[in-house]
Amino acid sequence: MADLTLKQSLEAMDVAGYLRQHPRFLEHFPDIAAELVIPRENGPAASLAAYQLETLRARNRELNERLAELVAIAGDNEQLMVRVHTLTVGLLRDDNLAHVLKSFVGALNEDFHTDLVRVVLFRDGADLPRADWLICVPEGKQALPAFTDFLARGEPACGRLAQEKLDRLFGPDAGKVHSVALLKIGNEGMLAIGSNDPNRFHPGIGTLFLKLIAQALDAAIARFTTG
Repeated sequence: MADLTLKQSLEAMDVAGYLRQHPRFLEHFPDIAAELVIPRENGPAASLAAYQLETLRARNRELNERLAELVAIAGDNEQLMVRVHTLTVGLLRDDNLAHVLKSFVGALNEDFHTDLVRVVLFRDGADLPRADWLICVPEGKQALPAFTDFLARGEPACGRLAQEKLDRLFGPDAGKVHSVALLKIGNEGMLAIGSNDPNRFHPGIGTLFLKLIAQALDAAIARFTTG
């Protein structure tokens, strides 16, 4: 019985292979085409031509759905690019570092709909605004040992952070943060964007626009860096 089943399986594969190599086979044997049982979800199809047409329509629907999905993604990316450009132009217009930081955080909150933002700068903040979103660390990165590995790599980190890091960045608001995008601002510091949504930032998320935002802030800060 096993040998018979194997033989039948091999014969079926041989037939399938032959038909793939000779797609016009049924033109010469129309009686076989008439006897074939064509599979269909809701009963047999009326004919081979009807089955092929139905298959093509199904593929067409899938392609149209995929195209609509790609168009939607392209539209979202275009809107994001416009917002990043607007943010960058706004930073170029500010005439001091305090205004740069206020404009930047305001744009993230209003245009990018962020929940919590923290800008960490490795400098003295005597001339900068006192705000929950600004953390000045004049001692530099050596004063933040929990972030040593992140600062050494330099790549964005997205997802959940250890509680120690959350507490250092968000203080009493740490309990509200369920996902984070953490970015290096050149050699100037770090940018942390916290979200109440655990799925907003995750390890697989694209980071291109996040990098552009961090680079824009780095360039804006550099305009007011002496030495």
